[in-house]
Amino acid sequence: MPRDRLTRSEIDGALQELNGWTLAETGDAISRQFRFADFAAAFGFMAECAVYAEKIDHHPEWSNVYRNVDVRLTTHSAKGLTELDTKLASFMDKVARRH
Repeated sequence: MPRDRLTRSEIDGALQELNGWTLAETGDAISRQFRFADFAAAFGFMAECAVYAEKIDHHPEWSNVYRNVDVRLTTHSAKGLTELDTKLASFMDKVARRH
């Protein structure tokens, strides 16, 4: 199912609502580094986000080193950012506050 790319204005508005996310220079992705108390907290965050990502069928590009989780979100089928990216970013922000 094709997804509509967000306009630059929509992206700017979404970034104001998100915590610590930055827009790639290319304008086609947003990214953020999450830092947790330890590996277990980082892994718990990833596990919770993975379940949600599967539910909405939108999967992050991410990596984990000890207590750090680096996340990049984009919608490959749309060749840019869509509402799915901002929805997943917002969910990740909420989960991070609990971990």
